[in-house]
Amino acid sequence: MAEADGWRHIATAPKDGTRILVTVRSSEQGPAEVDVAYWSRADQFGIEGWRSSDSHPGNIVAYADPELKCWMPLPSAGSPAPAPWQGDNAQELFGSGI
Repeated sequence: MAEADGWRHIATAPKDGTRILVTVRSSEQGPAEVDVAYWSRADQFGIEGWRSSDSHPGNIVAYADPELKCWMPLPSAGSPAPAPWQGDNAQELFGSGI
């Protein structure tokens, strides 16, 4: 991670409904990507968990915890879109401790 206010470990993400950017892990469906997500309590759409509705209008996407690598706060308007975090070692998100 290049900057202190960049990508952070998903375990530290706010679970209060705040919209954040997340890196969705690469899979057989495609490469890693960035999406806007928020933590949602259980409701008529399902159990509590990470959801996204901003990137797919009219479609609520539910993410399982293992699908998300990391998060960052939404950038200010006009900021360039960040690239997905490409690190392999999740410990890099906490710091190496060296």
